[in-house]
Amino acid sequence: MIIDFHTHTFPDKIADAALSKLRAASHTLSFTDGTVTGLKRSMKEASIDWSVVLPVATNPLKVESINDLSAALTERDGLVYFGCIHPDMENPKEEIARIARMGLKGIKIHPVYQGVDIDDLRFLRILDAAAEHNLIVVTHNGDDIGFPGVVHCTPQMTRNALKQVGSVKLVLAHMGGWKNWESVADALLDTSVYLDTAFSLGALVQSEPRHYSPEEERLLSEEDFCALVRAFGAQRILFGTDSPWSDQKREVEAISALPLAADEKKAIFFENAQRLLWKN
Repeated sequence: MIIDFHTHTFPDKIADAALSKLRAASHTLSFTDGTVTGLKRSMKEASIDWSVVLPVATNPLKVESINDLSAALTERDGLVYFGCIHPDMENPKEEIARIARMGLKGIKIHPVYQGVDIDDLRFLRILDAAAEHNLIVVTHNGDDIGFPGVVHCTPQMTRNALKQVGSVKLVLAHMGGWKNWESVADALLDTSVYLDTAFSLGALVQSEPRHYSPEEERLLSEEDFCALVRAFGAQRILFGTDSPWSDQKREVEAISALPLAADEKKAIFFENAQRLLWKN
């Protein structure tokens, strides 16, 4: 079994426009058309059994309708939908309680897209409410390719948030901090966070004309990636691709080729995700 803990889709009518805008901002390629149908096709090609779909709320007024749709679609056809929340909502705790009542497994937050620091009180109350309702929180962590120079969620800021909130099932995307990998272990090793593997191994796949230098396009090497896995333990690593921004089949092959033990790969590919989603 393989579970992809980090994917995104868009409604059919806006998928093409949304992907075009995001490709232009990131100077990278997309590997599906951004629709649910495109994700399912990619999953089949990659032999992925389940994908977790993570909606991002960029507007507090859209949160409830997105969550209603997620609740209607989740846990069918190999897709587990999370809810979303926005830190500028008037009463996010009430919406988080509703997310839990609807049976969603977790929520996605994105400090960069939402323009708020992860250790700001607005996110602290969200983390606290999620913990109260036993929800998983997946957050973007580190820099963001579409917002160069914008800093809202470094590993140290995440540590500051956890010190104030306490125990919460928190998954940090992009191996704990995209392009902040040198500080991930020092800041977070003694916490309870999980790391997902999305968009972290190898190199960016740039669009033409090429925008990034060879140094800028470089992500984690196999050696550095495996060092993070062994520092945190394979039991705290979740396979994720960030589809449509990575090729799911290629990401499966890349993790499969790493010099990790079979039981470590098994934990990363599905056991940890299975435990978080269905056994807690």
